[in-house]
Amino acid sequence: MFIDIHSHAYRITPPVYRFCTPEQLIRRYDKMKVETAVLLPVVNPEIYFPQAVEEILEMCDKYPGRFVPYCNIDPRSMHNSPFSPLDQVMSYYKDLGCKGVGEIMPTMELMDLRVQNLFACAEKVGLPVVYDGSGQKSGDFGIYDDPGLPQLEYSLVTFPKLLIFGHGPLFWNEIARLDTVGSRCVFFTPYGRQVGTLPNGPVEEEGAVPRLMRKYPNLMGDLSDGTAYNAIARDDKYGPRFLTEFQDRLFFGTDMCFEDMPVELDKLLIAWTEQGKISKTVFRKISYDNAARLLGL
Repeated sequence: MFIDIHSHAYRITPPVYRFCTPEQLIRRYDKMKVETAVLLPVVNPEIYFPQAVEEILEMCDKYPGRFVPYCNIDPRSMHNSPFSPLDQVMSYYKDLGCKGVGEIMPTMELMDLRVQNLFACAEKVGLPVVYDGSGQKSGDFGIYDDPGLPQLEYSLVTFPKLLIFGHGPLFWNEIARLDTVGSRCVFFTPYGRQVGTLPNGPVEEEGAVPRLMRKYPNLMGDLSDGTAYNAIARDDKYGPRFLTEFQDRLFFGTDMCFEDMPVELDKLLIAWTEQGKISKTVFRKISYDNAARLLGL
């Protein structure tokens, strides 16, 4: 019933952040009726200890049909330069079966020339990218953008053949006009404590996300993690309209990190389909067909 466009796993349970093993993911997916999931390597040290792409490939080889590999490359790799030949690395992993690049999460600005080089290389090789964003320029993980996502817009213009997947709170909180700039993202204190809340309530005025999606056909929506669910579910009138308008460019996902991590989006999509708020066609595209087409399944 579902393809998960965004998930994480480690072959052996790592310390501190005890990410799922592939066996734990499969147990959870069997309950959720998730047929296949994309595994994204974690390589940026801002979020966790770097993970080898080869580990992702090993897990996908062990469970063919259940997992699809992405590669991931830190933009600072290979000389920390905007001229690093990252396309050579991407081509190597594409030949081994990787279908995309991500999840890209360094603490850098989106318009940093090293990030732009990574995007240029992905466009050249023909791989989509998914990144997570941050409202902070330090003390967090994720690529920084300004309110209104202008750096994302510049990237969409610069790389028109590159499929860019918006993901995470910095992106999805801008489905509606923000009351204040500070409400666009949760923040980390110097001691690692998260503060802030997600926007809630009806969408009174549209934000940057729907406007950018209308203007740029290379912008995709990664619906994984609770921030995408919050953006869609916060308004049961606007949410179905958004899903219907962009039905060809939205992808079900979980961002599964831990076996017991709560996921609500699958139940919401099923409920809205049963209630007639979205059509069966919309449900099928978002839950399965769009990802199957992207991944060549």
